[in-house]
Amino acid sequence: MLRIALVAAAIALAGCSTATPQPPPATTTQANWNAIALAEAATYARSQKTTGFLIIQDRKVIAEHNWPLPDDEASQLFRANFVHGERSGGVLREDVASQQKSLIAVLVGIGVDKGLIDIEKPVSAYLGAGWTKAAAAQEAAITIRHLLEMNSGLRENLTFEAAAGERFFYNTPAYAKLKPVLEKASGEYLRTLTQLWFTKPAGMHDTGWEQRPGAFSDVGNPTGLVTTPRDLAIMGQVVLDRGRAASGAQLISQAQLDAMFKSTATNPAYGRLWWLNDSAYSLNPGPNTPRREGRLIPSAPTDTLSALGAQDRKLFVVPSMNLIVVRTGQAAPDRDFNEKLWQYLAKAAPQS
Repeated sequence: MLRIALVAAAIALAGCSTATPQPPPATTTQANWNAIALAEAATYARSQKTTGFLIIQDRKVIAEHNWPLPDDEASQLFRANFVHGERSGGVLREDVASQQKSLIAVLVGIGVDKGLIDIEKPVSAYLGAGWTKAAAAQEAAITIRHLLEMNSGLRENLTFEAAAGERFFYNTPAYAKLKPVLEKASGEYLRTLTQLWFTKPAGMHDTGWEQRPGAFSDVGNPTGLVTTPRDLAIMGQVVLDRGRAASGAQLISQAQLDAMFKSTATNPAYGRLWWLNDSAYSLNPGPNTPRREGRLIPSAPTDTLSALGAQDRKLFVVPSMNLIVVRTGQAAPDRDFNEKLWQYLAKAAPQS
């Protein structure tokens, strides 16, 4: 965590850009959104080093903004570490950090549907013994479910700290073992199975796995999920459509989606690599897992599902509103960004 934090702190000096010139935005009159309040939300988002800001409701684009990276040293650093090419209209393909975890959760769910993965089995059933630095009996107790729920009991160096299933600890190197689990279970490389199982049938044509550069390639999770705001929104739409692609194909079962978004025993604000918003408190990422009373984002609807990544990457999915919100870019200067953004969105959204 320390090395990741140091690298993230260096890059948090940056700012980013995305853009997608696909269907034109729906007018706020058509969508019943408050145009003035919506403009204020966009202005706030832009002021927070946002590069891509996308709102979709009922499959209509309510707002879409893509702001270019500033021409400064910090932004050049951000580009070097997070940007993997550019699409037409200036849309950047970015490594969206820990938002990858939420896609991996979907892929594991698909693996369960296919009968290839049993989350109650030990990780060693797929990877063999010795994948941790824990004692044999301690390692054997760690299941696929524990990696999905971030309660493996391991430290970031994969040594033993607590019994599996006893405490929440946001452990990226332990989580990353799910990638080889998927490969062993499927007999396919991660890039291939991701395309075959999800991104290609879903229509996420700008999404893929890329080797991370520099310091990011040596922190226990060397591959990054590279994507665009529009593709992230497609993943959100599959969630809203109960696992179906726009074509009607069932990509993941409703049962596996329900399991993914069920609160876990060690952190009520966390499901299987997705964040939830209906609990009385949350345990947040960090070595001390600080407890915060109240919902994760008080101003957001209670049924908000979140795929969150470093540098304030956001995918918010709100089933009760049939709503998707995506934000890409650099770390927001406002450390209360989630709450402030949702305060703006609550003013702009149609009032029930």
